[in-house]
Amino acid sequence: MQQDICNCKKVKRTADEKSQLSNRLARIEGQIKGLRKMLENDCYCNDILIQSNAICSALSAFNRQLISSHIKHCVKTELMQGNDAIVEELVDTLKKLMK
Repeated sequence: MQQDICNCKKVKRTADEKSQLSNRLARIEGQIKGLRKMLENDCYCNDILIQSNAICSALSAFNRQLISSHIKHCVKTELMQGNDAIVEELVDTLKKLMK
């Protein structure tokens, strides 16, 4: 039996959304493996820093896509159901993402 690593609320995502997000993460994973090899191969610091920054940008793009989906679907649904607390949750999340 596989252990559930998400000890939280669940969200049903479309197959397309899951695929897009999963593909982004796979590319990021590949970039991180490449970064590790660069370090192991004693690549020039500047080259490693540029690759590291590319990974940060890719992760930011992942977060932007996910937050957009969250607002359009999860937040909208909760507001329509009268749950105004979702706004504070969103504000708290945005504060964490903008550090």
